[in-house]
Order: sequence, then C-alpha cells, then structure tokens
Amino acid sequence: MDVREQESRWNMKKVICLFVLFLLIIVYSLVMDHVKQGEQEKRATLYEINEEEKETIKWVDFKVTAQALSKAYRYDVDSYGCKEHIEWIKLLALTASQTGGEFGKTALEKLDANAEKVLSGETTLDELGASQKYYDYYVEAYDAVLHGYVGEFEVEETDENGEVTFHKKYGLKAFSPIAKGFDYQDYDDFGVKRSYGYSRPHLGHDMMGLIGTPIVAVESGVIEALGWNQYGGWRIGIRSFDSKRYYYYAHLRQNFPYCKSLKEGSVVTAGDVIGYMGHTGYSAKENVNNIKTVHLHFGIELIFDEKRRAEGKELWIDCYELARFLSQNRVAVTRDDATKEWFRTYAMRDPETKKALQN
Repeated sequence: MDVREQESRWNMKKVICLFVLFLLIIVYSLVMDHVKQGEQEKRATLYEINEEEKETIKWVDFKVTAQALSKAYRYDVDSYGCKEHIEWIKLLALTASQTGGEFGKTALEKLDANAEKVLSGETTLDELGASQKYYDYYVEAYDAVLHGYVGEFEVEETDENGEVTFHKKYGLKAFSPIAKGFDYQDYDDFGVKRSYGYSRPHLGHDMMGLIGTPIVAVESGVIEALGWNQYGGWRIGIRSFDSKRYYYYAHLRQNFPYCKSLKEGSVVTAGDVIGYMGHTGYSAKENVNNIKTVHLHFGIELIFDEKRRAEGKELWIDCYELARFLSQNRVAVTRDDATKEWFRTYAMRDPETKKALQN
C-alpha cells in the first residue's frame, strides 16, 4: 500500500469519525432538550404549587409581647397626622422579620431603632423591609391579627349641661374582653392539654373571674355563632368585618348567658357588652355547669382560607400577650336594675360598623 492510499484511508476514517461525532452531538442535543423541557415543565408545576401555597398562610406563631405592642402603638398614635406616620403593624412586622418573630430585649431595641430611622425622614418601613426576606409575610400575618385595632373613631361625651356630643379620636378602638371594674386572673395557658371528648391542646386564653362578669366585644364585627357547644357551653362567635378574625367567647353564664338583644347576624361595636362570665360546657346537654372554675375562654382564630377552615384546618393564636395589651383599654359599664343587664357607659362610633350597617 502506497503513501497516497494510506492517506486516503486515513482521511476517510476522519470523515467517518467526524460524521459519527456530529450525529452524537445532535442526539445529545435532542436528549438534553427533552430533559430540559421536562425539567421546565416540572419546575413550572412546582412553581404553580408553591405560588398556590404562598397565597395562603398556614401558620402564624404570634409571639409579639404586650410591651412590644405598646411601644409600636405609641409610635403610631404619636406620629399620626405627621409626614412620617408610623403604622404599628408594619413596625412590628419589620422587627419580626429581623428577629425571626421573637420579641425579647434585642427586638425592642431594633423596634426603637427602626422607628427613629423613619421619624428622622431617613427611610420608610417598606424600604427597610425590602431587604428582609420575610417582611411581607409578617405584614400579612400581623395585619390578620391586628387589623382594625387602631384607627379613627368617635366617643360620646356629655357636658355639664347634659348635652351629648361625639368627638373624633385616633387610637386604640379594641377593648379587653373583661369590662372595667371587674377583677380577673389569667396566665398563658395556650396549648395546655385538654381531655374532655378527646385529647387536644387548649386553643385559647382563660380569664378567671366571678359569675356574671360582663364580657365585651374586643372588636367590631358580626355575630356568626350564638348558642350551645358541648365543649364551650354557651358561647358567642364574632367575625371581624374583614373576615380575617373569629373571636370565640365561651363558658358563659348558665340561664342568662347573653345580652338579650343579640342573635346570629347582629352587628356589634367594639366595647359592647355581649354576655356574662360563667362555667357552662363539657356536656352534650344544654345549660349545664360542668366546668370547675368560673372563667371566660377567649380565643382568636385567623382565617386566610375559608376552604381550609371548612376542612377543619383551623389556625388559632396565643392571645395572652394581646389580652395583656388590651387590658389598658377596658370599657366602663353600668347595670340596668330592671333588666339586670349591663351596658357600656359611653357609646362609641366605629366607622367600620357604620360601613357594615350601610352594606
């Protein structure tokens, strides 16, 4: 075999090798395109699932202390009407996003520092929150807990001539569930084991007092449930106007549990007397006192998704610290000796109530 023939065969081999390599590249590209398309479809599916999950908050661990609530509230009220108005919910949310939801001494210092930056005109709460991964989550979660607690309202005032007028105010328009002048004791008992019917955690806050202590609506809303529940005894369930909060007042007084004018669908204003403390419950039979200690079971359920709620996936929060914060705003009440009912001493006009009645 001469040199030319060897070169010819070698060139042929190179051509064949290049052709095979070209085919391999094409096949590889086709395979990778198919794999990539599959990954993209899978990623799109996961993204849709994740996006769906993002739409509904499934858990809120509300650890904001009464001290933090009070601090944020004061910043809100003191800056109201100013150019640098501090919204207390956003201030709490920003602080929580920086501390993982914890509100110890360090959190209180951060809360002050955040507020001072805003008051100086240096920045805004949203600008500070933009760098925090979970800021939006805490804004939505805390708004679900505290929305409507602070705002404008009107309070009835009587002058020396007996003339009644209403004066506009801005501040705390949510109340402690226990009327002013009535003693009670409490401690943080959220999650403590309960055994009646079945083993379960305590999803509320117990406030111990005397039979007949007037119980008031913490927030304005609509009565969604009124009647007997074998666990809660005589109970009242009130839904906030934005539908995000369900207030549960249970173990009300035997024989005379509620304000007589109330019924399901009634609209109540924050601070209205709605019922009376007792110890009914733990019985399938109505009007039975089976609870050993006289107390109010006060609970707050957050509702982000009606479907999940209907499926029994309820989201209750620990409201002990919130009750401590609200204890600074207890409504004064007077008794009608003829009907033996208690009523708030001074009326309050809540714009949200007015709006609800108009609708």
